[in-house]
Amino acid sequence: MAKAIMIQGTGSNVGKSMIVAGILRAARARGLDVRPFKPQNMSNNAAVTSNGGEIGRAQALQARACGVAPHTDMNPILLKPQTATGAQVIVQGQVAGHQEARDFGRNKQTLMPAVLESFRRLASECDLVVIEGAGSPAETNLRAGDIANMGFARAAGVPVILMGDIDRGGVIAQIVGTQAVLSAEDQALIKGFCVNKFRGDRSLFDAGRDDIAARTGWPSLGVLPWFDQAARLPAEDVMDLPARARSGGAGLVVAVPQLPRIANFDDLDPLAAEPAIDLRMITPGMAIPAETDLVLLVGSKSTIADLAALRASGWDIDIAAHIRRGGHVMGLCGGYQMLGRTITDAEGIEGPAGTVDGLGHLDVHTTLEPVKNLLLRDGTHLESGAPLTGYEIHMGRTDGPDCTRPWLRLGNVDDGAASRDGRVMGCYLHGIFASDAFRAAYLGGLGASSSIVFEDQVDETLDALAAHIEAYFDLDALLAAAVEIK
Repeated sequence: MAKAIMIQGTGSNVGKSMIVAGILRAARARGLDVRPFKPQNMSNNAAVTSNGGEIGRAQALQARACGVAPHTDMNPILLKPQTATGAQVIVQGQVAGHQEARDFGRNKQTLMPAVLESFRRLASECDLVVIEGAGSPAETNLRAGDIANMGFARAAGVPVILMGDIDRGGVIAQIVGTQAVLSAEDQALIKGFCVNKFRGDRSLFDAGRDDIAARTGWPSLGVLPWFDQAARLPAEDVMDLPARARSGGAGLVVAVPQLPRIANFDDLDPLAAEPAIDLRMITPGMAIPAETDLVLLVGSKSTIADLAALRASGWDIDIAAHIRRGGHVMGLCGGYQMLGRTITDAEGIEGPAGTVDGLGHLDVHTTLEPVKNLLLRDGTHLESGAPLTGYEIHMGRTDGPDCTRPWLRLGNVDDGAASRDGRVMGCYLHGIFASDAFRAAYLGGLGASSSIVFEDQVDETLDALAAHIEAYFDLDALLAAAVEIK
């Protein structure tokens, strides 16, 4: 049975996911068989696993850091926000229903058996499990029934390292204040702290580090400098997207409307990495620039609601003008559905039952269905013959005359749809831009070149992150603090 330790943060977006990936990669380099685990995640950026389920994409990247395939046990509870107050609940990779936040808060403890089952099954096959918390254990209003932070740590009997974010300021108060609001039992689980995202001369924070240690009684496991290559790793959260864009740069202009429930936007990571691409995230209040070459509509957790938001922002008018000027449009998954003539939700899957008009740039019709398609796919780009891989994660099917102009072949079946002039295209396959040959062929057709090997770049960055951990984080102390799972 494995040993385990948990990384919790003083808040969201303190860098837990990336640091856990680095710890896992570094531990693997030391010869350990390692696995990631996150009891509960909230994200619309999901990955499809080889065992036919879905988990948060951060855990898929962490699995890659371990050199293993993603598995649903790595993230047994995934919440995918669909409305301002409700989310689709994924349990061990499969849809278990929709719950409002208030109801989930009352019922979440009932999910602990599934969480512990996945954790113990994962721990049975490796040497070390590194667990990532969610949000902050200092959210005392969420402590009752907690399964994401101290509630899980107590139930599983695992020690905790607390991480703060100095870049947002007040890191001493973050860590000392977290201790102040925790119960004595929760405090006892914390075996040390670390500080992330430091910029400049680290010695200038020696007194601050020592003050935290003196006030809390916890040892420091390191002050980690800002990891400059973080943007080369796949984005975990929509909050990371603006930093990936290079608005105003040189190259092919790819405009991406940032809709409220944007999902599975890992399609953007390879494009953001390409020097010849000027990727621009278009936020509400901004117009799609006239110089845009490609409008890319990516996935959505709530297609009909996001289509309404697209219209409210005036982007439907901008897209129509872009097409009239001879521009190109690609829709992936939810974006594909939006480009069609109609979307029918007869069973009220996303809200009130009914049919809404799509943007009408593809002659296709979509019917939403309750069964979710979760598939890993291999295929070919028909025009160039370039091989590609990707995944499907959607509810619904799309048919119509433009489907007679497919642009992909998945297995022995042609797939996707294109307009008569070929400038508007759509499909359900996510992740295709990570396939270097396809990306080069598609961008070449738009007059841009591809100059990176994307997957190699991700692995090189994970190796650099592991070296960063070895240099600035006390990995020996973390491994010594890990406990054997009973």
